[in-house]
Amino acid sequence: MKKVDRLILGEIFGPWIFGVAIFTVLIMAGSFLFTFTRFLSMGIPVFLVLKLTALLLPGILAKTFSMAMLLGTLLSFGRLSGESEIVALRAGGVSILRIMLPVALFGLAVSLLTYFFTDYVVPAASFQATGMRDTVEKSINKTQKKDTSQPLYEDGKLVAYLIAEDFSIAEGTLSDVTIYKFDEEGHTDTIFEVEKLEYDNLEEWRAIGQGQITFLADDIDLEIRKTAGKLTYYDGFWPENMPKLEKSPADMNASDQDDLDVFSSRDIQRILTKYAADGTLTKAQQINLEFGYWNKFSVPFAALIFGLVGAPLGIRNHRTGTATGFALSIAIIFGYMMVTNTLSIAAQNGAMPVWLASFGPIVVGGIVAFELIRRKNSQ
Repeated sequence: MKKVDRLILGEIFGPWIFGVAIFTVLIMAGSFLFTFTRFLSMGIPVFLVLKLTALLLPGILAKTFSMAMLLGTLLSFGRLSGESEIVALRAGGVSILRIMLPVALFGLAVSLLTYFFTDYVVPAASFQATGMRDTVEKSINKTQKKDTSQPLYEDGKLVAYLIAEDFSIAEGTLSDVTIYKFDEEGHTDTIFEVEKLEYDNLEEWRAIGQGQITFLADDIDLEIRKTAGKLTYYDGFWPENMPKLEKSPADMNASDQDDLDVFSSRDIQRILTKYAADGTLTKAQQINLEFGYWNKFSVPFAALIFGLVGAPLGIRNHRTGTATGFALSIAIIFGYMMVTNTLSIAAQNGAMPVWLASFGPIVVGGIVAFELIRRKNSQ
């Protein structure tokens, strides 16, 4: 590694760490401080709140890595410019393009780190955090329930509908469940009610506790009809004429999940492959999942783009202060988010392919970075 590379990388690393720390604190405080304070005031153990914080931290870090790359390059190149080190490098024959090489390498490394966090670390941690928050909320408010409803399909045809008064992601259970089975004409012919459904280690649902099955149609087979009756116990038993719920708790949570941090790209691809064709997902839900899938790959590249944008912007005739660099980074991040949201809405409306909406901000940022570097190199 040449001296110029060591110089640039050494200057970037410290401000990048500083950026990660400050953006993490700001996002954590802005998003979760009120919730954590409320939990503590309601008597939730400090250890449990700290554990929830630790589970939420990877998701926040995955977002701050790229932001910190922008702030880090703005501050480091502002300092290098203020102390005339950029001028000295250029006087020694080092071009701006050559100076940008270690920036690009560091940005690429941060992008790979962000992808690893986003697709491997964050999903498991966020899913546990979601379940833990639901459990804590229910312990605070005993009457609080999370109801859910799920259509049941066979060969792409709606055959039944499930309604549960409570859904526990952490425990993998549905409580106070009613399943309405439809006949060929779409009329309800059987109603299955049970206290609880539990998702077991064999990755299937089993009925637990007291329940009953009621037949509304007259042409139900007599042998099947004998299973009907009130106060029947269904511990592990499932009526043979009733369709069974196949979705896992995570899959059930997918259709209404706005925060796709709980899914890896593999999870989203599996959900889309399994449920998009049978009508389980609406068009809007499908587009949202597809957008989340492509974002798993496009968003990490924001670190590389932010680095290549921040470095030439930081090259000035005077030293850039921390406040100036922070304000400029906030403005650029806000602009990036505006472009992302605009393209996301366009994809939702069918105006452009989902993958293009996802990679669009990266392309726009790349063009901006190229132009900024070109101008600095020609000065």
